[in-house]
Amino acid sequence: MLRIGLTGSIGMGKSTAGKLFADAGIPLNDSDAVVHDLYAGEAAPLVDAAFPGTMKDGAVDRHELGRQLALDPDGFKRLEAIVHPLVRKREEEFLARQRAAGAEMVLLDIPLLFETGAWERVDVIVVVSTDPQIQRQRVLAREDMTEEKFDMILSRQTPDAEKRRRADYLIDTSHSIAETRARVLEIIADLKLRIAKGDFRNA
Repeated sequence: MLRIGLTGSIGMGKSTAGKLFADAGIPLNDSDAVVHDLYAGEAAPLVDAAFPGTMKDGAVDRHELGRQLALDPDGFKRLEAIVHPLVRKREEEFLARQRAAGAEMVLLDIPLLFETGAWERVDVIVVVSTDPQIQRQRVLAREDMTEEKFDMILSRQTPDAEKRRRADYLIDTSHSIAETRARVLEIIADLKLRIAKGDFRNA
């Protein structure tokens, strides 16, 4: 079973690309969605213990957590030590289910693919990118986003140029959804061809 790693910096269109892969029939494990689910359940008391006052009604208050992290950037390491093992466990469960179902390939949407070493767990890397100005416009249009918060997030992410350099496939989302969808289908077709040729014997 081929494991495709999908990544891209904030505002690049990664989530949109992931949905297009899913629409094309590729099973998707979305790390962001997993984190949202964990924050609403088993991770909430653990996060609250490390960041007092961040749990409300049994779930993590993301705004309060973000406020505390902005004041204490070193807190990201504490947070990641709590969340990453739980996300990894969910990923392994997803892979086991898809392997049992006989899936030919799966997509792992991992925002911090390079930053966390997750690239070593995938067979192919797909990077989503766009023009920096488009990226900035998209991100700053988000609710509760500021220039300072955007810059802080970027500082924790591998530079886009480095991601592009390490990509097996690149998706440029600077244009229309139709063009992005066409590129996704092109990548899937190429991967199916490579699987048939035996390029990924150990996948």
